Amino acid sequence: MPLVKVEIIKGKSAEYKKAVLDGIHSALVEAFKIPDYDRMQRLYELEKENFEIAPTKTEQFTLIEITAFKGRSLEAKKRLYATIVDNLEKEPGIKGTDITIVIHEPSLDNWGIWGGKPASEVNLGFKIDV
Repeated sequence: MPLVKVEIIKGKSAEYKKAVLDGIHSALVEAFKIPDYDRMQRLYELEKENFEIAPTKTEQFTLIEITAFKGRSLEAKKRLYATIVDNLEKEPGIKGTDITIVIHEPSLDNWGIWGGKPASEVNLGFKIDV
């Protein structure tokens, strides 16, 4: 049940934004082995003056934060990073150097899901240790 937060500079088309969200989700399904239906994403568009980026970045700079259950291997994370970059380079055409990805991993005890139960006490229906 990864939670995805994406921040971009305002002004992109609906197709561009959909391609970003689809590319990230597809990478999560592939690398983290989450079910395809397990999609919780938010895209924030910021005015240029409210999103300071390094002068080496372009207006396509994309900051991706993923909050996920703790337990994925370093190899799965590497696959995720590479797959997100590959997907977003293909569509909508963001250079890999304009993509930053951060993963936050609170323990299962810190997720209240399915009617207020800690995720550590719920059969999630998929493996976390990939």
